[in-house]
Amino acid sequence: MEQLSIEDEEEWAREQGVPSFEEPMIQRYLQGRDALSAQEKKQRSDHAFRETLSPMAAEACAIVSQIRYEEQQTIWTSEYENTLAGDGKEGDIYPGMMFQLARERMEQSKLFKIVKKMPKGALLHCHLEAMVNLDWLVEEMFREEGIHIEAEAPLSTGALRERTNFSFRYQKTPASSDASLWSEAYKPKQLIPVAQAADSFPEGGRDGFKAWFRSRVTITVDETLKHHHGPNDIWRKFTSCFGKLATLLYYEPIFRKFLQILFRDLLEDGVQYVDLRAAFVIPYYKQGSDTPEEGYADLIGALDEEIEKFKASEEGKRFWGARLIWTGIRAFNTRQIIQNMQECILVKTLYPHLIAGFDLVGQEDLGRPLADLTPELFWFKKACMQEGVDIPFFFHAGETLGDGSETDENLFDAVLLGTRRIGHGFSLYKHPLLIDMVKEKKILVESCPISNEVLRLTGSIMSHPLPALLARGVPVALCNDDPAILGQGNSGMTHDFWQALQGWENLGLEGLGSMAENSVRWATFHDCSAKEWVQEIKNGSFGQSIRAKRMKEWSHDWEKFCQWVVMEYGADVDLDLDPEE
Repeated sequence: MEQLSIEDEEEWAREQGVPSFEEPMIQRYLQGRDALSAQEKKQRSDHAFRETLSPMAAEACAIVSQIRYEEQQTIWTSEYENTLAGDGKEGDIYPGMMFQLARERMEQSKLFKIVKKMPKGALLHCHLEAMVNLDWLVEEMFREEGIHIEAEAPLSTGALRERTNFSFRYQKTPASSDASLWSEAYKPKQLIPVAQAADSFPEGGRDGFKAWFRSRVTITVDETLKHHHGPNDIWRKFTSCFGKLATLLYYEPIFRKFLQILFRDLLEDGVQYVDLRAAFVIPYYKQGSDTPEEGYADLIGALDEEIEKFKASEEGKRFWGARLIWTGIRAFNTRQIIQNMQECILVKTLYPHLIAGFDLVGQEDLGRPLADLTPELFWFKKACMQEGVDIPFFFHAGETLGDGSETDENLFDAVLLGTRRIGHGFSLYKHPLLIDMVKEKKILVESCPISNEVLRLTGSIMSHPLPALLARGVPVALCNDDPAILGQGNSGMTHDFWQALQGWENLGLEGLGSMAENSVRWATFHDCSAKEWVQEIKNGSFGQSIRAKRMKEWSHDWEKFCQWVVMEYGADVDLDLDPEE
């Protein structure tokens, strides 16, 4: 067919009687269409935030939308020939592509630089052991005297090194120097000084050892991409990482230094408060002791001291603090769970200001559902009352692909048992009644998009169900879950924020701002009853609580950030991307 010019095409359409866009009939239709779209958007959870944007914030949001559009036309197309990421990967390039494939490229974009500076408020869902800076930890294991490595069997072949479990432990007296972890003669659980083991690593010495260690405590790029192997496969690797990291981190000198680095990294990323989760199954060792402590009171005491130390420092003066959501393992039997709950209550009596709530963790699909755990949970609430403490629930629920499965129905129990927030809530979008209840009860969803992708619940940010929840008015905060293991490379939230901003057309900087504000509104700054909790959330920044104060502070930081966006990338700034920049 002959290709006509635009003018000839328009002339041909007129001759055929095709109405133009300017005709009243078409204009009325388009106006009605726009009105319908606007009416639906009034139901969004970020609608009120958008309606109250200051002129400065509105301009910043418009600028960010323009930058997003520019980058979609350049960086995120296969036709854009550049070496921005230097990755050399083949395949299509598009906005919203899989995180591990996009990471290098995204980190050098203007949009990433903007999101990095954004005040993100509070991090509400993360697991302590998976928040470590791996670059630092890899070197710290050699700097700290007395660190040894042990394995369940000899690591004499490449295949054994890939699957055999190993761990670390402090030992006051150095172990024998003639044994080798990499020899068939190695005796299981024999302690080897970590420097000796690293230097004798058969595939590249110490550098090879560091690379091997990283591959065993993170989900690699190749593992991330193998979605056809399913969630159970990746969860086996994911779960195995925690113990290896914890055996290093749960030695007091390393633990204390780790916390200072964590708080610094969070603050640099715009996070001023964090609700940490930790599952206490690995023994804690005090400095210079090769005998583990009974229980975790000393660990919690160290955490308390390090929080206050950082807040009192010059670099930490803008840090609001941290609290701990105690977590049990959902796969444990009744005795193990009750003993864990008893320890939680004991620590709450010792550090009431630090313990914010209780949760159960581990793969939901293979763990005990909340319905099965109901007797233990009722026992816990009764025991709390008897001890005169209040420890609310903050349950993981709905982290599954199931529809009507036991795991999917954890959402019903989480809501009925009074959870104040829902961790992940990935399958919540399938439950219209529960969505209404979550909104009515002021329950926030702690959403972790990158985690959901890496753990094979969604192929990429583009198929994540979170937009469905936002459209239905469900309050949401973005979280990073387990960044050290999942491949973010640092403890901040910029990667998750960037993925959401680039992936979802309806979100924009306005939507990110709304979710950051939500994180402050739903943070556990202090103990309060269920009634007080809901009232404070309703009051927002207009109340008299510490929550209201923090929301006002965040709003001030948000306006300063928006002013920076306007000044840095405003109308007089060339928005065309320079690959060499």
